[in-house]
Amino acid sequence: MLQDFLNTHNINLLQIILVTIGYLMPIPLSVIALNLWHHYRQERFIMGIKWVLLEIQVPRDVVKSPAAMELIFTNAFYHKSMKGFWEQFIQGAPWFWFSLEIASIDGRVHFFIRTPTRMRNLVETQIYGQYPQAKVVEVDDYAFHVPQYKKGGDWNMWGCEFKKAREDFLPFKTYKGFGDDLKTGVKEEFKIDPITPTIEYLGSLPRGQQVWIQTIVRWNLKKYHSHKTGGHVEFNEAAKEFMDVLLKDYIRLQENADRPNSFAKQTFMPEHLKPAIEALTKGLGQIHFDCGIRLIALSDNRLCTEDQFQNLRREVRLLFRQYASPSVNELERVNSTQFDAPWSDPTGLALTKIKKRMLDWYRMRVFFHPPIQYTFNYNKIMAAFFPSHKANIFVVSAEELATLYHFPGMVSETPSFKRIESKIAKPPSNLPV
Repeated sequence: MLQDFLNTHNINLLQIILVTIGYLMPIPLSVIALNLWHHYRQERFIMGIKWVLLEIQVPRDVVKSPAAMELIFTNAFYHKSMKGFWEQFIQGAPWFWFSLEIASIDGRVHFFIRTPTRMRNLVETQIYGQYPQAKVVEVDDYAFHVPQYKKGGDWNMWGCEFKKAREDFLPFKTYKGFGDDLKTGVKEEFKIDPITPTIEYLGSLPRGQQVWIQTIVRWNLKKYHSHKTGGHVEFNEAAKEFMDVLLKDYIRLQENADRPNSFAKQTFMPEHLKPAIEALTKGLGQIHFDCGIRLIALSDNRLCTEDQFQNLRREVRLLFRQYASPSVNELERVNSTQFDAPWSDPTGLALTKIKKRMLDWYRMRVFFHPPIQYTFNYNKIMAAFFPSHKANIFVVSAEELATLYHFPGMVSETPSFKRIESKIAKPPSNLPV
């Protein structure tokens, strides 16, 4: 029938396809134009945000557990809100993000928080509320005290990012997984703090070496594909679907004897799944954040040898191993500034570009809003000439975040860890408004 119609009207199939494409083309072009406009407006808005870098000088007698940091993150960083069309596509306003940073500079360990200036008062008051003896001061950005990477220059660098090895719904090992040792009231000599190995290592670096750890967070916006509805769902709904997938082979329907045609669900969960299911269930009741972790190691070639730098590069990759829970989840390294084979980058130009970009993105705290050309991964052929770098965003709970970033108590006796020797009677009365 179709062939008779085409012969009668002297129309071939190619003409029909071209006409159809011509009529439908405005739809994808409109979507692309809207996304480009949104990206442009967001970049304009982000360029106007003013930032401040705060250093937290920790008192010597910290006795609170990381649960205090959970409360700080919940009150200061969890900015759950809805944005309408005007805010998103006309103003280009994004949801604010914050950077939690631990830096070792010549063996001196520092804690920093980078925040928009309009959020500074909120962040400071929450810190003083939990740590009244702490001192929060505005400092220059240490990331700009090192020159941009240059091949054959005075500084060598290596960087990478981290993400969860398995699904976002499965947490890595948190401070509560080490028992009740961090509860307030337990003697310091009996506490086991998972951040202590990181602080001890960072405090052991010699002069001329630096390690920067950056954890960038915002309230949870990440969406997931639903296999039930075919649409997009939020974290908790996706976690429940994932739990159903894990247990589907271990569920049996048993007919009720007293009620015909009604069935009861029985779950026979194997032992090896219990840790994951328990962690999943516990996580459903927590607040979650989108997260990105970036690490950079630097070495001054005038003070350190090439062997020392290579040792540094190999060691910093292991700084998150204490959070690994093999039966549940762990953090793994991605987007490293290296090539595994010499023929992957024979000229060294691609590696130089990757290292410069890693350092620039650390300085600008880029994670959730990268340049549009880096929002997707190129294929292997294109990546040989234009190295891609799609940021790996994953989701953590407030408990996981507090495990990665909290102030160690007196259990950490690292001599190069900067603490306040004397107590401050009360928080400053002239906090910015």
